[in-house]
Amino acid sequence: MPAAPRRACKLDVLVESAQWNAHRGLKLLLRRAVAAAAGALSTSAAELAIVLTDDSAVRLLNRKWRGINAPTDVLSFPVGVSAGAPPLLGDIVLGYETVAREARRDGKPFAHHVAHLAVHGFLHLCGHDHERAGDAETMERLERVILRRLAIPDPYRAKRRPASSRVKPRRQKRRAA
Repeated sequence: MPAAPRRACKLDVLVESAQWNAHRGLKLLLRRAVAAAAGALSTSAAELAIVLTDDSAVRLLNRKWRGINAPTDVLSFPVGVSAGAPPLLGDIVLGYETVAREARRDGKPFAHHVAHLAVHGFLHLCGHDHERAGDAETMERLERVILRRLAIPDPYRAKRRPASSRVKPRRQKRRAA
């Protein structure tokens, strides 16, 4: 008897801030990123939501659930044990302003950063964490593998600085006293 076909991960993308509408193709990008992460973890028959919102909404969630009164790029809210079929993993929330600011700061395409954060959030929903150094290395290694499948460069590779910032300042001569 042939094996049953694997079901795709069910993903709902909710756009709660109009700022996200300036970027075409994000829903498809998020579906591809989640599918790649689910495939890497063999969790393809699962359900989750990604909420695209703004920094003020993320700040409120971060304050309520983590006690941190500041926006962040991504928050993950795992459901825990789910008896449903497919199992419900939870929600991933992205804050537009912080995501855009980080992409600009790091010189990354906005879409690449969004895909990375979706993968990062998905791994959190599946129980991965980066509180300890060993766990962080494992999680980053998984992210690199998944993003490579999406043709997205390593997000942890050090960004090249412009040549002008690599020049060492000249040492000033000490004056005799």
